[in-house]
Parts: sequence; structure tokens; C-alpha cells
Amino acid sequence: MGGIRTNWGWRQLPVRRGLILVLILALPWFLGGWRIISGDTINPRLVQRIQDGQTTKHEILAFFGEPQEIDRTPAGPVFHYKTFKDAPAMPYDPDKREPNPQSTTPFVLDPTKQIKKAPLKTEGKILRSTLTVRFKPDGETVMSHEYKEH
Repeated sequence: MGGIRTNWGWRQLPVRRGLILVLILALPWFLGGWRIISGDTINPRLVQRIQDGQTTKHEILAFFGEPQEIDRTPAGPVFHYKTFKDAPAMPYDPDKREPNPQSTTPFVLDPTKQIKKAPLKTEGKILRSTLTVRFKPDGETVMSHEYKEH
């Protein structure tokens, strides 16, 4: 009757918290992939929910976040969303390799023959999809939208 009494519950608490944390972090992956959650792509299912003349600016911002570009026109604002994918790797042949001009010189000449710093490299991305949302002059209701996958 005088057995040793142990309480193991306090040792299992960090394990349970860790398991819950792992499940929460894995949830976006189970619900359609991290690319959709992180904004790496425009979700076509959300595009289908846009109804011209009914969907509001608030809903567009909730679906897709802040646009990369906003044009302010007399007909109303226009939101532009773009997503990109990585360009395929080029076959590597060390004998034919030539360095990029911006790699060998820190400055370049612009079209007006002015010396300026070389621009940053922007190669390596290919346009994946675009979404253009035009709003009515009130700026609150969608007038039209256009979605393209490239």
C-alpha cells in the first residue's frame, strides 16, 4: 500500500504543446499548399467568387491582399495582381559561359549616355498569372475583372 506515487503529467505538457504547434504550422499545407496561403499564386477559386457589380473592394483586399499596382483612372481605380514562377534552369556549359556585363562593370550607360549604377538582375522569373480588377467610379464596387494564366 505504500507504493511510490509519480505524476508524469507535467512532463507531457511540453510534448502536447509542441504537437499542437506542429499541427497549426502544417495546417496551410493540408489546406491547399503553402504557395496559395503565402500569395505565391492567385487562387482561381477566389477569382470565381468575384461577381461584377456586386463584389466590394473590401472583399477583393480580403481575397488577394494589397495589389502590386494601382492605377487611378477617371472611370475608377484598377488593381493589378501578378504572380511569377521560377524560370527553368539553362543547361550549364562552362566553355560557353560569359559573365553578365553588369557582373564585370559596376556602372553602365543609360540611353542618354549618362553613367549610372548597373540595375539589379531581374531575370529568373516568368509571369505565371495576372488579375486585373476595375472598380466603378465610387471605388468600392467591382465593375469588371480579368484573370489570365500564362
